[in-house]
Amino acid sequence: MDKPAFTPRVFSGIKPSGGLTLGNYLGAIKRFVGMQGGEFETIYCVVDMHAITVWQSPEDLRHATREVAAGYLAAGIDPDKSILFNQSRVSAHAELGWLFNCVARVGWMNRMTQFKDKAGKNAENVSLGLYAYPSLMAADILLYHATHVPVGEDQKQHVELTRDIANKFNHDYKVDFFPETVPVIEGPAMRVMNLRDGTKKMSKSGESDMERINMTDDADTISKKFKKSRTDPDVLPETMDGLSERPEARNLVNIYAALADTTGEAVLSEFGGEGWGKFKPALADLAVDKLAPISTEMKRLMADPAEIDRIMAKGAEKANEIAQPILAKTFDIMGFVR
Repeated sequence: MDKPAFTPRVFSGIKPSGGLTLGNYLGAIKRFVGMQGGEFETIYCVVDMHAITVWQSPEDLRHATREVAAGYLAAGIDPDKSILFNQSRVSAHAELGWLFNCVARVGWMNRMTQFKDKAGKNAENVSLGLYAYPSLMAADILLYHATHVPVGEDQKQHVELTRDIANKFNHDYKVDFFPETVPVIEGPAMRVMNLRDGTKKMSKSGESDMERINMTDDADTISKKFKKSRTDPDVLPETMDGLSERPEARNLVNIYAALADTTGEAVLSEFGGEGWGKFKPALADLAVDKLAPISTEMKRLMADPAEIDRIMAKGAEKANEIAQPILAKTFDIMGFVR
């Protein structure tokens, strides 16, 4: 029996907790922009229901949700080319998430390394949502029969879980209903690191604001942070192999490559043998050129939250048109009387 042909469709989302960083831009949003208008139908989401796995101030959640949407729009997501909405507007996410809670196995959840990292020693005291959210993540993806998900390396395990849930559902109900979603992991600087410690991922929750580039930083702040970023005393090498034991240097080269749409090797062919006195100002200028216009546009958008809400509401209507038939068919397959 031939497997069904699924529409080539991309789904991905960003959680609105804290603010957007350069890591969100290079690891996700920039790639989202590049995928729209091509061979894929593109659906991008502000996954606000994931944010409440840890407690959020209602006002902070509203602000962060709009700020992520503003980041998408300012970076080039076009609501006429992509579907853009916030997750909680489409109730089918929560409904399919519960159905998948009953398909996923506890053993699968116990293997999720991100839960262990986030819960730490307080695993008994965290929310059930923090434990089970990978099942909701699978629902986010499969609700649209998404065939591809652009993710960072640290999210690959969640896409593998999505495939496990899809395969188990299809096997248990003897259907070929959900696709095997493919993680798309490519390009330099997909895992952007801390500007003060190249062994740690750039994070919204780091101790010092100098550790990260916020997408709301103005030109002067962006420049200052790169010029003050931690490096080492050696000059830049001729090849990427020479950066294998130099995490801060490797991080800055990868950031430059990602911002310039080139490779680390190409960056080193230009700057190999040069010191940081030449490279860091060049990186700062490049970053300001690429990021400051996004920051400026985000501030303009955030001054009109009603317009952001209108765009997300319209996107939710489009998302519902895809999601509701898939959810209804899932109910039918599972035997619900409706």
